[in-house]
Amino acid sequence: MTINTLIGANNNIALRQIKAVFEVTAVSEEIANYIQPNTRYTTPSQIFEAFHFLMQETKEYFLTLHLDGKNRINCIDVVSIGSLNQSIVHPREVFKTALLSSAAAIILVHQHPTGDPSPSSEDIAITRRLKEAGDIIGIKILDHCIIGQDSYISFVERGLL
Repeated sequence: MTINTLIGANNNIALRQIKAVFEVTAVSEEIANYIQPNTRYTTPSQIFEAFHFLMQETKEYFLTLHLDGKNRINCIDVVSIGSLNQSIVHPREVFKTALLSSAAAIILVHQHPTGDPSPSSEDIAITRRLKEAGDIIGIKILDHCIIGQDSYISFVERGLL
């Protein structure tokens, strides 16, 4: 492609521009049942309490919680909805929205519909990959919490992050 191709017959240049578009989703249920506004998330048990409702789902949901500088949620992104026991997660998809929301840090959250929160080798590998990517672009991963039926696993508490 030459510059002549970009410049049309009337000497105008046509370029594609990308703009961030945010969508606000209204939840019809009482928000107090899930997430308290302006709450600082500082412990994995808070994440478990706020996102235990994911155990009602039959498919695996992988979410990222985008946090501001005071560890308050400013955005929740559903990165992937998978099958019964896996979901596809790629660093590009995780950090695309984190950059757009100006997240200072993120927390990774997913549930195991089987009820057992034990991390798989894939869970450990993707967390390591996401941490490396976050370190490069300057968005810290504070934790990866796997929600189970009656318990959770925190990668930070287990020394995996």
